[in-house]
Amino acid sequence: MAAATPWFLAGVLLLILHPAAGLPLVQSTCNSTAFYDLCVAALAADPSSSTADVPGLCAIAVSAAAANASATASFLLTTANASTCAAKYANAREALLAARVSLAEEAYDYAMVHVSAAAEYPAVCRTLFRRRNQVYPPELANREEGLRRLCTIALDIISLLQTTQGHS
Repeated sequence: MAAATPWFLAGVLLLILHPAAGLPLVQSTCNSTAFYDLCVAALAADPSSSTADVPGLCAIAVSAAAANASATASFLLTTANASTCAAKYANAREALLAARVSLAEEAYDYAMVHVSAAAEYPAVCRTLFRRRNQVYPPELANREEGLRRLCTIALDIISLLQTTQGHS
């Protein structure tokens, strides 16, 4: 049993080191974003980031934002009087899915438009609460801010792609 311990430790070490193989690219890509720590966390959370190139990392960032929008839409469907807000987050998710298609086609200008739209959809919720003289729930404000930051990261990486690859 004692002989198995070195192999176990070697296996654990391999598992720890392997996902970090792409970490330098994740870090250098995230250096060009406004929210470095969130960027690294979001990209590194996806196992495919260890082998992704910069366009792949951008797709991962857009997917992280889409997952946020989808989770918020689902959350809002369980909240009283929030169906309009849920629809706006669903629209944000759809815009982000369209951005993924544009990224795959290297249509970076269109990807920018879709991600920018996705970042703006949740602002409608805040306006709806204000018009109804209701307090904007802190959890919803946090989710809105999270989506905005994830979209900003995606936009920053798209800008990097446009700069480094000469696409517009």
